[in-house]
Amino acid sequence: MYTVVLLSSPAVRALDPALVESLRNAWGGGDAVWLSPDEAAEFEVGAMPGNFWEVWESCQGMQVDLVAVPTEGRRKRMLLADMDSTMIQQECIDELADEAGVGARVKEITARAMNGELNFEGALRERVGLLEGLKADVIEKVLAERITLMPGGKALVATMKAAGGHAVLVSGGFTAFTSHVAREIGFDENRANTLLIDGGVLTGKVAEPILGKQAKVDALEEVTARIGIGEDEVIAVGDGANDLGMLHRAGLGVALHAKPSVAAQCDVRINHGDLTALLFVQGYARQEFAV
Repeated sequence: MYTVVLLSSPAVRALDPALVESLRNAWGGGDAVWLSPDEAAEFEVGAMPGNFWEVWESCQGMQVDLVAVPTEGRRKRMLLADMDSTMIQQECIDELADEAGVGARVKEITARAMNGELNFEGALRERVGLLEGLKADVIEKVLAERITLMPGGKALVATMKAAGGHAVLVSGGFTAFTSHVAREIGFDENRANTLLIDGGVLTGKVAEPILGKQAKVDALEEVTARIGIGEDEVIAVGDGANDLGMLHRAGLGVALHAKPSVAAQCDVRINHGDLTALLFVQGYARQEFAV
């Protein structure tokens, strides 16, 4: 059995009941259950619809995300999340680069790296090198003035933890940011790269080895083994090419507002919903959200 979930942006709440009923009838689904009025609904089908992706494309034109997941084991016991452009709305290194006066150059490299056009480790070294000499206290300024949380993140983490889940923030960014973001959102642990600082300024180097695509897979393996759950009990979320390894290995991998080349390689794509979409996909109704 599969569960089909339709959802819209919580800011718009534009999910038409007629669309839900039309799809349910066309695919021979069970009764529709509304997880949130005008925002999210689901129904069960006996098999994955053969024309799913054609219908998905049509739904995108209506600003509706369409997801189909195996019904069994939908609710996961661990969240593994990327940070930049996933749990927060910015790329931290781009914001630091703006403060250093090299924003345009760094943003170009970031975009190409996240699209999978550049080797992640090499691209990170190049970008950090452009930050050499930047005062380290600028990090606090960026955190206070430039970094905003992605909507729905606190509800996602709090709800999964209330159900006994474990939450891990794993980033190709920097510990100076993940430690703050993890604490603010409520993650149990975080992993990231370390910017090297000497005399109160950035050296233009990052501690080796660099945490990249493989390190996110390693985090998945290590944490699941430590807490005693299977990889199929993990929901992972990210937006960049360096997230694909963990998205493919996790029981449920979600491409959130992802780069097109990344989304194309994922079966679950959220382009209109916020992070609460990951709760709807697991079958949580809005009244079950912890916050």
